[in-house]
Amino acid sequence: MSEKLLVTSALPYANGSIHLGHLVEYIQTDVYVRYRRSLGDDVTYVCAADSHGTPIEVNAAKAGVSPREFVERYRKEQHADFQRFGVDFSTYYTTDSEENRKWAWRIWDALKSRGLIYKKSVEQLFCEKDVRFLPDRFVKGTCPKCGTADQYGDVCEKCGTTYDPRELKEPRCALCGTSPVVRASEHAYVDLKKVEPAIRAWVEGEGHLDAAVREQVKGWLDDLQDWCITRDAPYFGFPVNDPEFPGKFIYVWLDAPIGYLSSGERYFAAEAPAGERLDPAAYEAAYLAPGSPSRLEHFIGKDILRFHAVFWPAMLGAAGLKLPHRLAVHGHLTVNGEKMSKSRGTFVTARTYLDSGLDPQLLRYYYAANLGPGVSDLDLSLEEFRNRINADLANNVANLASRVFALVERAGGELTGDPEEGIAGVAREALRLARPAYQALEYREVVRLVNQVADVCNKQLQVAKPWEAPSSPASRRLLLSCAGALRAIAVMLWPVMPVFADDLCAAFGQVRPGSWGIDFDPFVGPPVVARAKPPQIARLDAKQVAKLVADPAAEPAAEPPRVSRAASPAETASKASAKPAAAAPPPPGIIGYDDFLRVELKVALVRAAVRVPKADKLLQLTVDVGEPEPRTIVAGVAVSYPEPEALVGRRIVVVANLEPRPLRGITSQGMLLAAGDPPRVLFVDDGVAPGTRVK
Repeated sequence: MSEKLLVTSALPYANGSIHLGHLVEYIQTDVYVRYRRSLGDDVTYVCAADSHGTPIEVNAAKAGVSPREFVERYRKEQHADFQRFGVDFSTYYTTDSEENRKWAWRIWDALKSRGLIYKKSVEQLFCEKDVRFLPDRFVKGTCPKCGTADQYGDVCEKCGTTYDPRELKEPRCALCGTSPVVRASEHAYVDLKKVEPAIRAWVEGEGHLDAAVREQVKGWLDDLQDWCITRDAPYFGFPVNDPEFPGKFIYVWLDAPIGYLSSGERYFAAEAPAGERLDPAAYEAAYLAPGSPSRLEHFIGKDILRFHAVFWPAMLGAAGLKLPHRLAVHGHLTVNGEKMSKSRGTFVTARTYLDSGLDPQLLRYYYAANLGPGVSDLDLSLEEFRNRINADLANNVANLASRVFALVERAGGELTGDPEEGIAGVAREALRLARPAYQALEYREVVRLVNQVADVCNKQLQVAKPWEAPSSPASRRLLLSCAGALRAIAVMLWPVMPVFADDLCAAFGQVRPGSWGIDFDPFVGPPVVARAKPPQIARLDAKQVAKLVADPAAEPAAEPPRVSRAASPAETASKASAKPAAAAPPPPGIIGYDDFLRVELKVALVRAAVRVPKADKLLQLTVDVGEPEPRTIVAGVAVSYPEPEALVGRRIVVVANLEPRPLRGITSQGMLLAAGDPPRVLFVDDGVAPGTRVK
């Protein structure tokens, strides 16, 4: 029985171009939406440009345009880039809309009518030159903990300490560089403690959150802080429609998720097919009211989890609206094992990828091959990307299609009959397993099943050698079986590579089913006919893939700096002055799978961390690995952690079955995972228990 779904991705900030990190989320969501549609479900996928906030107002002024013009420029560019990567939104709207203003005021009124909004005077840093209060990321200075210069006003990127921007040493305005002063301002706060039981009930509800994510959110609920929902002028956003808060504006993080609701209203009122349009009341009754016969599912990144898992349920609950059935949370994208960086040339935009000549479907496939339901980061290793495409698609799936097509032509061009049970059984079982894998967001399992089917067919062709007698009954039956298996592959692969999958079916005179139900059988249907050459996947070479990573030294001068709400308030260093990235070391020797399995990686909780005397690079860590007694590990990470206490309480990964080794008179009982030069420790989410095996 088909379902109705309203599915959303987080709203991209309308302050810059889409990059490959953004695309992880939108491709993940689009694959899920296409999967549900392939089952026959009625799915509406809405998104919008996140269009409000101080950075929009500041950067629009720098560009010499109005904030609305600035937003619309990026909204159109973002939507076009998403479309080129096959992301098929039902609508791509904006939060700066009349629908969103109406919804934002409604939710404000609901919060206030329930006694959840109160007034509080807050001291903030104020720039007298720019005549504005400064949000955290508009202040830079020296970390009060470790003394690292040029840190933002909320967290030190060196030692990880969080603090109030007033605690920074030598603070300065990130916009003009002058020293701010402290001023008081009254703001509206939401008393989240009053609705904590309701939020917790949703957090603990079955299927709403991944288990590890749930534990992290429960930790926040145990130490719940109230939420400031107003900002001072100048500010691009909705003014507060409340005489108790004159001159204040609604904080962008209040109206941004409301954009999910308003974008859905816009779609059904003005953009849906004529026979499917709904007025606002009917839309709310069908999709947003508690008990309405539809599912609400959000896809987000782990960096905005608190807003969606704590604040958003409070907002929806206050307004009497349905809470999400599922909040799917993914990790970040790294490139070649490191955070995307403009200085290293690895900050890859969607346009850079497209300009390289690479098919966008290949990126969709690579992401799917590495995506599961958890929050682990996904690494775009250029070498792995090339190897994955060449091995899976060029050498396995596309090669199988070409071989079978040529042999079907030699066998007369048309085949009918019953398939071989071996190949048919593998393909049918893969289809059966792929459906729940997609539902669980285990895309990497679907990719494995696709390649398993193709691999079985290719091996059978090598054994049977049908090219020696393509018209024989045995050969014709084998080719019929492989063609049916390719149809199964196309059905499984369609959510990931829709154009490739449709062309694959068409090559053999088949039609991809409109509904991939449990009764679908890829070996039942019209005769197999060699109708059009199957789609090809050309092998990628290293030079082609290397175009994705720019040479920072060869970059043109940087554009004027833009402030990002989610990240940097200003680019202060020109790309032209950046040092070229060091040459990558040669790849290590290949090891066998059995060798890798011998390495036992476990999660460990750091209980203590101190410097090793007379050793500038070494720290002595006491770690809990889920054993009766803690272990001691000596690690060469001291350069990255001038204050070793910053590691205490963090979860790390250690090699647990390494032979003990004496270092500076201390027996080290393992090794920890770190990356970079100088090395920085790799951390694990707090919800993972010490002793958990890393797989």
